[in-house]
Amino acid sequence: MAHTIVENDSLVEMARRYDVGYNEISDANPGVDPFIPRVGTRVTIPGRWILPDVPRRRGIVVNIAERRLYFFPPHRNHLVDTFPVGIGDEGWETPVGTYRIVEKLVHPSWYVPASIRRQKPELPKVVPPGPDNPLGDYALRLSIGTVLIHGTNRPFGIGRRVSHGCIHLYPEDIAALYRMVKCGTRVTIVRQRVKAVLVNGKVLVEIHGGEGRLLQQEAIQVLEKKGLLGRVDMGLLLAALKSASGMPVDVSKVAATAG
Repeated sequence: MAHTIVENDSLVEMARRYDVGYNEISDANPGVDPFIPRVGTRVTIPGRWILPDVPRRRGIVVNIAERRLYFFPPHRNHLVDTFPVGIGDEGWETPVGTYRIVEKLVHPSWYVPASIRRQKPELPKVVPPGPDNPLGDYALRLSIGTVLIHGTNRPFGIGRRVSHGCIHLYPEDIAALYRMVKCGTRVTIVRQRVKAVLVNGKVLVEIHGGEGRLLQQEAIQVLEKKGLLGRVDMGLLLAALKSASGMPVDVSKVAATAG
């Protein structure tokens, strides 16, 4: 999908309009000024994703490397809902692991953790529901304790590292997710910078995290595990690793010789 920039457009506002994260729209459009893009510029809007590699695709799966949440409804085979998210900032990383939703909250009050109040002593002990509440209108508490999946009063943070470990969604997305999930829903949080899949004989990879030898090693390990490395053109793979566009890229050997 593409969008042509008009007067007063910005990638931040467009990200929410198209339900993608800031990281996704900026990674897909390197060289475009995110705040004052040139009028007439054709901007790529990400719209396809490779599913995270987990043993059982059920409940909620969050890949913090791509800052995206996937929900696999229990009674809709082969269908998935997906939303961009904000994640934990440096030093407040969102924890990987498998958890459960233990509580669903509407118009939650925010009981400010002591660790955050030490950092920001001007905060009250409790922030009531309303426009100043960073939890937004809906929250899903995880079995890990203080970590929640919730809305936000700062939607420009979706697709960024902005939280103290919680997972943020756009207000309209958390409202939809809240309606779909139940207490007890499984929540799997992973960190997968490289995803790969075979579709119609083509090897597609999706890279998040930037250039580097460790990322290359991770890509090779993922492809070897899936039995796909022999189908891959290494030149195309290295180019995909360098660009790290966050979108599925064809790196199969047939792609190198086509045309």
